[in-house]
Amino acid sequence: MASKALLITILVAAAVAPALALDYMVGDGEGWKLKVNYTQWAAGKTFVVGDNLIFMYTAADHNVIPVSGADFKACNRSGALKGPYSSGNDKIALDGPGKKWYICGKEGHCDGGMKLVISVEAGAPAPAPSSAPATGSLVWMAASVAAAFSMVMAF
Repeated sequence: MASKALLITILVAAAVAPALALDYMVGDGEGWKLKVNYTQWAAGKTFVVGDNLIFMYTAADHNVIPVSGADFKACNRSGALKGPYSSGNDKIALDGPGKKWYICGKEGHCDGGMKLVISVEAGAPAPAPSSAPATGSLVWMAASVAAAFSMVMAF
């Protein structure tokens, strides 16, 4: 019986650990495009170090450029800190705390509102936002718990 309890503990711990980091699809179902309010999208979300932003867009039409706060305000695409990212499916790790600024570098897109600013916390991750579920980690966790349950039932 003790080995069964140990197995359950290990499997639950393995299932929960990867769920701590969250993947956020920028703009949820709208993705990264013109005419989306990214300030409203980010409101109420708590981003922490280890989370990821997923930018989904048509690669020929848009890109993603991380910039400084000053370049964000000026929509200055030549001030890129990294990138530009242009795959249409960009996963950007939030690897440090503080403000992070992203713009689309296509002509007129940043001025048209295609820009995102977020604050990243260093602390432990908060629960997934209620307005939009995080992807990836939750699916993995559910599959792990189901596998653990079936293994325990097999004993």
